[in-house]
Amino acid sequence: MTLRKMATPLLRHSMLRQSLARAARQSSSSSQQQSSTSRLAVAVAGGAAAAAVAYAATTVESEQASCAPSSVVSLLQEINTKLTAMQSVLGLPAERETELIMFTSESVNEGHPDKLADQVSDSIVDACFAQDPDSHVACETCTGTGFVMIFGEITTQAKFDYEAVVRETIKGIGFDHPEKGLDYKTCEVLNRLHAQSPQIGAAVKRSKDVRPEEIGAGDQGHMFGYATDETPELMPLTHSLATGLGYQLTVVRKNGTLPLLRPDGKTQVTVEYEKTGGFLKPKRVHTIVISTQHDPKYTQEQLKEDLMEHVIKPLIPAHLLDDKTIYHINPSGMFTIGGPEGDGGLTGRKIIIDTYGGWGAHGGGAFSGKDPTKVDRSAAYYCRWIAKSIVAAGLASRCIVQVSYAIGVPEPLSVFVDTYGTGRKPDPEILDIVKNNFDLRAGMLVRELDMLKPKYKKTAAYGHFGNCARPHDPDFTWEIPKKLLY
Repeated sequence: MTLRKMATPLLRHSMLRQSLARAARQSSSSSQQQSSTSRLAVAVAGGAAAAAVAYAATTVESEQASCAPSSVVSLLQEINTKLTAMQSVLGLPAERETELIMFTSESVNEGHPDKLADQVSDSIVDACFAQDPDSHVACETCTGTGFVMIFGEITTQAKFDYEAVVRETIKGIGFDHPEKGLDYKTCEVLNRLHAQSPQIGAAVKRSKDVRPEEIGAGDQGHMFGYATDETPELMPLTHSLATGLGYQLTVVRKNGTLPLLRPDGKTQVTVEYEKTGGFLKPKRVHTIVISTQHDPKYTQEQLKEDLMEHVIKPLIPAHLLDDKTIYHINPSGMFTIGGPEGDGGLTGRKIIIDTYGGWGAHGGGAFSGKDPTKVDRSAAYYCRWIAKSIVAAGLASRCIVQVSYAIGVPEPLSVFVDTYGTGRKPDPEILDIVKNNFDLRAGMLVRELDMLKPKYKKTAAYGHFGNCARPHDPDFTWEIPKKLLY
């Protein structure tokens, strides 16, 4: 390591004299012993830093860094280490370097085959809950050329036409002609649903009269929630922009602005950030990718012009775009074959798009098609509520929350909070605030967020969190921060 490189952090530490002096003045109301310690620290740190910087500067001028004596480097390393330790003991903020990073998130439209499957599965959940709030649902969907199949396990008192629900969902997405990739009128609908295993049912709810606080988790697993202050909805900017572009594609397709667009499509956004410790500050949009299904009459030139004018400009804030922003619009060229004809679809294959676009973490469990006794879904929503409440309260700039459960056990096995070093309080204190404000028992979190209602189909496209692509919806109860008492 060169002397010049070693001297750099010491130059920063020379500022410690001022910081330590302030700390000593602030502690003047404390005991005489504390004041003496602070003054001693000021003297030692100030003298050491000054001497080290002066020595390093003189040596760097007189010698080539590559020929630096090892004893000098060793001395500088020792001083730097001791000053850092002193800084930590006195509770002074650590020196953070700012770096530029790039991060990318993607999204898919409601006509993507996997999202079609998610929406069909959640349409079945809603149909069950519309009649029977005690329904137990685990409905999977797969789709391919000319067919949609629902399968899995359901125990419910609800009576409805499953095939009609499936066809109505396909119609609502916009698949109304074979040339679009699927036709709700003529496609084959297969129903392979059966009753839930009685063993699983008995583990979750041991008797009909069991109290909510005694209801066990529907499965084992670990779930995460995340929040960040980089957007008003406290979601990652990359995810919000990618999701918003996909939603805007659907808006202009359905309202007739761009009628030659078709349901299938994907979006992707790369943002350049300034990262200082755990703090993030978006600087600019680096790259935008849009691939959208379209009518064969659409020329690529006109498509690019229309998407720039009616999708990108209305959605991406102008101050984040510059003359260096890169645009890839239908980079593969023609995209007329889409939906289930272009690719097979399956419930639960877009779990990162459903959550935070790659930020935070994911426990691996999908959401769609599941009733809220499945903690894969309900606890993930609850963790988002906790993380958002922490950031909304100003306790941190970013926060991730993890919980874990065992099947049939009401209480969580573990609760974890990390604020990435952005917390106004230490993480253990924030964890105590969480435990004092939130009831994480499997049966209670379902009721606290009012989850026993038919409100899941609308979560199945454009993200379960953030409402970045939709008007405020009170059914997204986990998006309304809780006022924390601490």
